[in-house]
Amino acid sequence: MRLRTLPVSLSGVLIALGFAKWSHCFRLVPALLCIVFALLAQIVSNFANEYYDYKHGADKKGRVGPRRGVTEGDIKPRTLKIVTYATLAVACGIGLAMLPYAPAGKWWILVLVGIVTAVGALAYSTGPYPLSYHTLGELAVFIFYGIIPVNFTYYVVTGSFHPFVLMASICIGFMGVNVLLVNNIRDIDDDREAGKRTSAVVFGRQAAVVAYLFNGFVGFAILAALWLHMFFTMPIWTLFAPAIYLILHTHTWLQVRSRDGRALNPLLGATARNMLIFTVMLLIPLILYPQ
Repeated sequence: MRLRTLPVSLSGVLIALGFAKWSHCFRLVPALLCIVFALLAQIVSNFANEYYDYKHGADKKGRVGPRRGVTEGDIKPRTLKIVTYATLAVACGIGLAMLPYAPAGKWWILVLVGIVTAVGALAYSTGPYPLSYHTLGELAVFIFYGIIPVNFTYYVVTGSFHPFVLMASICIGFMGVNVLLVNNIRDIDDDREAGKRTSAVVFGRQAAVVAYLFNGFVGFAILAALWLHMFFTMPIWTLFAPAIYLILHTHTWLQVRSRDGRALNPLLGATARNMLIFTVMLLIPLILYPQ
């Protein structure tokens, strides 16, 4: 399940719910459905990644990353495959439960987004053109952990879209990409050997490290723009949120730059932690100072 990175999917949903509260449109039941769906979708993607990386030979015993159960023989491949698709079925059931909360006549939008998300959770690692094997992993993370969950959580809960929410989704997307970058930097040698063309393999380790720093600063810049639009009249303490995130991000980047192999594993969780801290700090003023 890769629990340390689940804040990636949780952050996007929570920010959307914060904006729903800020807009005086918060509804508890669809909010809870969105949280459960987002977490299950990421878990499905993680299960599928482990199973199909094993099938493609991208994982091997003694890998530098966290222990993979199916590769090490802790779980049978068929069992993991069954669990993957069973979890996907549960996620789809949760998704269908959202339909009554769609705006009148717009239920088909949620069905379409749900299908795209379900396919994307698998297409990242398998299919005729696995995204993570063709330098498209970062784009997939940007879309499925940023653009889609933030905007459509807000849509399910409020029945509308909002430009500020779109800005937040772009910010979250860039932050989520950084978790994958740490993963790909760590696995660069194994991926190159397995023929897995991640961005780190194609463009090199140094480019991936620079991209990590850049993504965090882009997220910071977007957050600063939101602050200028939304929080100009709020107490000065709300400005600590972007400052704290920038400090945490820079500190983690310095470690990413200087570490290799297994030493990068804790930085996966640190990157996801930074993202969640950013989310919580943004939630507080959204809840305390609605428009």
